[in-house]
Amino acid sequence: MTALHDLPAHELLAAYRQRTLSPVEVTEAVLAHIARWEPHIQATYLLRPEAALAQARASEARWLRGEPQGALDGVPSTIKENIATQGDPTPLGTAAVELVPAAADAPPAARMREAGAVIVAKTTMPDYGMLSSGLSTFHPLSRNPWDVSKGPGGSSAGGGAAAAAGYGPLHIGTDIGGSLRLPASWCGIFSLKPSLGRIPIDPPYTGRAAGPMTRTVADAALMMQVLSQPDARDSMSLPAQDIAWGQFNKLAERARSLQGLKIGLLLDAGCGLPVEPEVKAAIEHAARLMESAGATIVPMQPFMAQAMLDGMDHFWRMRSHTDLQALPAARRDKVLPYIRAWADSAAGLSGTEVFNASHQFHLTRVNTVKACSAFDYVISPVAPMPAFQAELPSPTNDPLRPLEHIGFTVPFNMSEQPAASVNCGYTRSGLPIGLQIAGARFDDLGVLQVAHAFELIREPQRAWPQPPSA
Repeated sequence: MTALHDLPAHELLAAYRQRTLSPVEVTEAVLAHIARWEPHIQATYLLRPEAALAQARASEARWLRGEPQGALDGVPSTIKENIATQGDPTPLGTAAVELVPAAADAPPAARMREAGAVIVAKTTMPDYGMLSSGLSTFHPLSRNPWDVSKGPGGSSAGGGAAAAAGYGPLHIGTDIGGSLRLPASWCGIFSLKPSLGRIPIDPPYTGRAAGPMTRTVADAALMMQVLSQPDARDSMSLPAQDIAWGQFNKLAERARSLQGLKIGLLLDAGCGLPVEPEVKAAIEHAARLMESAGATIVPMQPFMAQAMLDGMDHFWRMRSHTDLQALPAARRDKVLPYIRAWADSAAGLSGTEVFNASHQFHLTRVNTVKACSAFDYVISPVAPMPAFQAELPSPTNDPLRPLEHIGFTVPFNMSEQPAASVNCGYTRSGLPIGLQIAGARFDDLGVLQVAHAFELIREPQRAWPQPPSA
């Protein structure tokens, strides 16, 4: 029998409807499981069991009256720390931020509450979200449930670890260069970075998106139904659209589920670190599975260049340098030294150099859209390597080469295209490997459909990791 903390959201909702389970007993089971795992992986911030149980009791009462509040009523969930929740401070992963209670829920948090979700905890992130690791000066070091010597990825570090460890079925993260998909890849879960503006977020920023982190495409589709509702606070949000998220399984109805699709296979990002052999082999195997399901697989040439990646990196350095310089010296000194070294390296950039760096965002967008236009979807690695040591801020451990692992993910932030990570295999040591599936701008549902079709044709997945024995 599946443990309560491992049940997907759609099964929990069916059980609540049939009164075979209650939100209270499910929340109690999730909290007990978190208590076993949390000393080992440190995925949470503001874990408040009594507050979660109070929400669960209110949900139980609604279900008993036959009046559920929304599409997620009573389902245990977590929210990334940088998504504001009313009354809670938002430290952005760093000890340098002043702890001021948020005046209101940010749009994703508001939608989850309106839908009746039980917010069990918030989840950790690194300093300012500028690392693909769980290293933070505010939070304890977050670790990967598959191997606690490894990191979960970032910046949605706690969300990836929480989903893999079974802290309930639904988790929300954010992504500006890979921060949803990298933890998803390294923690063996599913995540969708939607089209820019599909999920309203506050504050909005070029390339920034919130998205679901789940174990299944079905649960991500359920979250998209809730999170994609409009919110005027996001100046870049898309117009409200009636998308049939429940049709995520449409392709699965066909015998050859991917028949007729032309899918590009990208194995070289054109920049950054080379793809490690085990990762390349897993992606090539995934491509063969898709081909056997009817897809036409076409190898792609790289469309990124090192200058594009470097330019975006340098522009972000200057942005962070400007932000840090605005802090009082005592608070600036609390920022992670790696982040400070990275940001301060931009101090000598000229105006011309900053402009040229900023122009790389546009070139990245143009090249990505052009390269993908010949295909229905594009598949690639999420990252060139599996999860790396937990204590490292980045795979290179070099503040002057900090983004060498995001060459496959960041293009789709800049092109505003939806892109997902779905597990496609494991290394010899048992670490997960993520397959990225990217679609045309606005085709979020199509990406979910292809990802779900792949879920059905991939090999059986390994059992989720369990907390170490006491």
